[in-house]
Amino acid sequence: MPTPSGPAQPGPAPTCPAAPGPDDRDGPDDRGDAAGRSGAGYRAVFAVPEFRFVFAAHLLSSLGVVVCEIALSVLVYRLTDSPLLSALTFALGLLPYVIGGTLLSAVADRYPARRVLVLCDAVCAGAAAAMVLPGTPVAVLLGLRCLIAAVAPVFAGTRAGTLGEILGEGELFVLGRSLVRIVNQGAQLAGFAAGGLLLAAVTPGAVLGITAGTFTASALLLRLGTAARPARGRAAGALLGASLAGVRRLLADRRIRALLLLSWVPPAVVVVPEALLVPYGGLLGVGPTGQGLLMCGMPVGAVVAETLVGTFLGARARTRLTFPLGLFAVLPSLGFAARPSWGWALVLLVLTGTGIAYNFGVDRWFVAAVPEELLGQAMTVMQAGRMTIMGLAMGAAGVAAEYAPLPVVMPAAGVVGAVAVLAVIAAVRRSGARGAAGGRGPLHETES
Repeated sequence: MPTPSGPAQPGPAPTCPAAPGPDDRDGPDDRGDAAGRSGAGYRAVFAVPEFRFVFAAHLLSSLGVVVCEIALSVLVYRLTDSPLLSALTFALGLLPYVIGGTLLSAVADRYPARRVLVLCDAVCAGAAAAMVLPGTPVAVLLGLRCLIAAVAPVFAGTRAGTLGEILGEGELFVLGRSLVRIVNQGAQLAGFAAGGLLLAAVTPGAVLGITAGTFTASALLLRLGTAARPARGRAAGALLGASLAGVRRLLADRRIRALLLLSWVPPAVVVVPEALLVPYGGLLGVGPTGQGLLMCGMPVGAVVAETLVGTFLGARARTRLTFPLGLFAVLPSLGFAARPSWGWALVLLVLTGTGIAYNFGVDRWFVAAVPEELLGQAMTVMQAGRMTIMGLAMGAAGVAAEYAPLPVVMPAAGVVGAVAVLAVIAAVRRSGARGAAGGRGPLHETES
């Protein structure tokens, strides 16, 4: 199952360690805190057998999603000769997130996690297999792509909650989420390369058949490698009503609202230069290879930063970097005002990608602020909102580029983004979300 990413026991969670006091307390999960103090880091996460199955399943399904997008785009173009419909296959990978993340969000906590994860992978495998059938209309192909995208946030939220049950809500959870993000970024690099090689050797239909196999393998790994656990929530009534009620409860808490904005705003700004890389490459006169390398810049920066920060910095140092890195992520786009050469543009993109490491702190504060019975749904809403806003930002960037030069649009996003991120940081500080150690209780409904 695709995605860019619950607790084992209720109790205080680690918080932002800006100064001595409450933020310096150890978290509730001794395994996670011990890992942070000893420097074991990612090794401690992989030492948990159940996580290894979750990681392997995520690796397979993430590669499957990227390869599926490429193969479907090629297939639709061959059937229609329409660049618009071909590009639409990528857009449909983002837009349905708001549907699944809002109307189906209660699934993550309402049903046993393993059942939900396996069913989501089975749905994706079935959709990919149906794309292979000869004579499938293009409208049906696009509808199947929407189906995969609609269940993605449900899968992501459920998996996040499962990580909490497997790793605890302390430092191991934060590092586990980091590994999920590393897989997401690495899958972009490896998936595009693998997809290109496969399409050079076999038909798009055959590649789609392979992706159906990756989803099936992911489902088997999750079914055989993870324990059966009861559902976290006890919501009654219709699924739609429970989902909407849960979203309202989450958004009524100013701490959660602020943290959701902190998880959404920087990525929405970061994708603006990324969405315009192909026309910017054309402006520089570089060919497809140069444009492709530019598109690799952000994922490379993200993987390197996540790995280094997660390996060499302790929990307190990582959370102290949350605000600086969140702001830094939107600043390199200012450099495009100077119309940098290909090499300098690549440097700016790599630097932009390093900002993803701000999520270490966001994850710590978010899991502390959200009640246990809503953690899966909260993670679903977080993922769905992020992807939806990123999709809207990409569209807005394209519209702006129709009316203004690229060296104006790209840095303008950095200016607007810096102001927006600073406003969100101020909101997080006012909300007290960084000190939400007691978040494992009823939601506090506060006014805006």
